[in-house]
Amino acid sequence: MLEPREGIPPVIADEAALAEVIAEFSAGSGPVAVDAERASGYRYGQRAYLVQLRREGAGSALIDPVACPDLSGLGEALSGVEWVLHAATQDLPCLREIGMLPSRLFDTELAGRLAGFPRVGLGAMVESVLGFVLEKGHSAVDWSTRPLPEPWLRYAALDVELLVDLRDALEKELDRQGKLEWAQQEFDAIAAAPPAEPRKDPWRRTSGMHKVRRRRQLGVVRELWQTRDRIAQKRDVSPGKVLSDAAIVEASLALPANAHALAALNGFGHRMGRRQLEQWQAAVDRAKALSEAQLPAPGQPVTGPPPPRAWADKDPAAAARLSAARAAVSALAEQLNMPQENLITPDTVRRVCWEPPKVVDAGSVAEALAGYGARAWQVEQVTPVLVAALCA
Repeated sequence: MLEPREGIPPVIADEAALAEVIAEFSAGSGPVAVDAERASGYRYGQRAYLVQLRREGAGSALIDPVACPDLSGLGEALSGVEWVLHAATQDLPCLREIGMLPSRLFDTELAGRLAGFPRVGLGAMVESVLGFVLEKGHSAVDWSTRPLPEPWLRYAALDVELLVDLRDALEKELDRQGKLEWAQQEFDAIAAAPPAEPRKDPWRRTSGMHKVRRRRQLGVVRELWQTRDRIAQKRDVSPGKVLSDAAIVEASLALPANAHALAALNGFGHRMGRRQLEQWQAAVDRAKALSEAQLPAPGQPVTGPPPPRAWADKDPAAAARLSAARAAVSALAEQLNMPQENLITPDTVRRVCWEPPKVVDAGSVAEALAGYGARAWQVEQVTPVLVAALCA
């Protein structure tokens, strides 16, 4: 499929045109296909730079959320309508920022996982389920570009063109497999989930951190990361475009004495100006000047069980339980034809195996699973195999 059925719709970029779209989509019928494009790797943050919609009776719409940053009116007009998204958890945070949040949804990627499809990307799903090949190739472009080139807009419109058709076909397949109620519980959980909490110590996710062992070096990583983040936010560019993770780790390991020494390190080379080098060296020096008490601790405070590789030494019985539980869950997932992590999260299995209920039976294990956020269908499926594994 190379062209949207009604051609490429104009980009909505003013309040009058937006009001017309709201009226049209409010009067439409059936589910609404929704997608959003971000500028990951180009801009700071994960805001939406294009929102695409399609609904029976309204056709397709492309909305510029930079020109129309408040789409709460559209969100309200579609309240109570089922939204069809592909990989909903990726798009919902940026849609929430502009006032759009579904009360009901159908996630075609998650539906594909539960139905046992080996490839669940939108293109692969449309091809295997509907027999259409979508024009792909613009997913990783800089969507903050203005004006957006026509080939990108065509690609964006095609992303919602067949989403409702895909939803209908997947609903039938899930129903055939007896998994439709399971899928609905998953979709309801996504729609009801609160916004994610901000990460604690996000600098600890710097790529290559495993090489950094000493607290002083960790302090340099933190200081460089925070400096980079402030600059990236101010300039509205991706942090990786300001300074690479590899360069941050390199500087933390070397602890350079001055800007000249810093310039000799990978990532701080000849292209970097004197002022930039001095700014990064100042961050290194700030970390060097911290007292021992101000330096970050080597590891993050661990909540929950230790890493599984340490179980055999710390608690051999728990390690045996985990081994039996993993094998049982894996066999059940294969039998149900779905990925293990969609049947039950590995973290939930670890927690139940590390601290099982005092009396292990169906009731206590089901209660423990529900306490860790497992859905009713997951509890029903997984409880019998976990009871057997915990009692083995």
